[in-house]
Amino acid sequence: MDLLTTLEAGVKMVILFGGLMGAAAYLVLVERWVAAWIQDRLGPNRAGIPLTKIRLFGLGQPIADGGKFIFKEEFTPGHVEKVLYFLAPVVSLTAAVAVFAVVPFGEVEIFGYRLRLAVAPGVDVGLLYLVAVSGLGVLGVLLGGWASNNKYSLFGGIRSAAQLLSYEIPLGLALLGIVLAAGSLRLEEIVLWQAQTGLWNIFWQPLGFSLFFLAAFAEAGRLPFDMAEAEQELVGGYHTEYSGMKLMMYMVAEYLHMILASFLLVLVFFGGWHFWGLSGGEPAVAWPTALLRVLILLGKVLVVIWFFMVARWSWPRFRFDQIMHLAWYVLIPIGLVYVVGAAVLAEYGPDWAARLGLSLPLFMAAANWTIFLVVWVAAACLVPAHYDNRPLRGPIRPQAPAPETIP
Repeated sequence: MDLLTTLEAGVKMVILFGGLMGAAAYLVLVERWVAAWIQDRLGPNRAGIPLTKIRLFGLGQPIADGGKFIFKEEFTPGHVEKVLYFLAPVVSLTAAVAVFAVVPFGEVEIFGYRLRLAVAPGVDVGLLYLVAVSGLGVLGVLLGGWASNNKYSLFGGIRSAAQLLSYEIPLGLALLGIVLAAGSLRLEEIVLWQAQTGLWNIFWQPLGFSLFFLAAFAEAGRLPFDMAEAEQELVGGYHTEYSGMKLMMYMVAEYLHMILASFLLVLVFFGGWHFWGLSGGEPAVAWPTALLRVLILLGKVLVVIWFFMVARWSWPRFRFDQIMHLAWYVLIPIGLVYVVGAAVLAEYGPDWAARLGLSLPLFMAAANWTIFLVVWVAAACLVPAHYDNRPLRGPIRPQAPAPETIP
């Protein structure tokens, strides 16, 4: 049995790693198509099968890009801290891949054997592991900026670390509210709870979804929160001195963070593999239903990823002070209000619903939507508009006279 468990885990890891690398490669192609569509131009459509004239709508572009990275000269600047310089992209990629070990795709029963479709199923602290390991990616950013011995890289690393650490707080608060409502840290049980009740968390936890959605955007480093790179301001950010395979590790890690954010949104707020009338609510099902569940989960994730891509090529970048102000003065106070409200409803909600003669789901949904509307109105009234980019008002200082020119 131990040998079978080890073999099962090994096969899962190979499939997961291969799927993530392939997804990251071809999502880059999809994003280039989305950018071309939004900007009314042609995207990649010529590269096809290598050594042939078969184009296949540009589907060979990721192969060409990968080959370019592999065969590109591995240049290492002489002024870098070499040990940390090589370690930094490895840390980022390792953290980005390891976090997917607890992502559940459902369970299937084959010839009496119950196969759980996750590399590490049944982890009691699945959400805690996920947040902790994904947070390690900031170490790779800091190490890369510091080890490059470059002021531009250092500024990029510091800005990125400040942003990522700040937005981890509202992200954790949003997840804490879901944990209080579901009563478990297991991702499998959170998805199963939504499937059995038939009510996805987005329908009765709108405030938690809003917090998580904004924080996930910032954690993924996507526009309008891409202060980690900000090419127009910081050359290339923390990976200015990187090229070849080391740069590719950073880029793949960035895309995996976006994929992880999409998976988390779907698992926690959009019911995971559940869809009404199709997937059922049982923990383990036969292989046709299990396959359908995987397709439903991946379909939802792709829709969220598509929204990430459209947002990147549609919205302008925020200023760094606006990003930090949004985290510390808006999202974190709202997150604290949300957690207190979730704790009160989890403790006293069933009793209040019984006294009012209402069903518990209906009462919880009404209470959470009321909290959401009240917080929304209060934030709109108390927080100044972030889109006002006019110069600060103050006394007008007289300009110094221009120096006289000598004829």
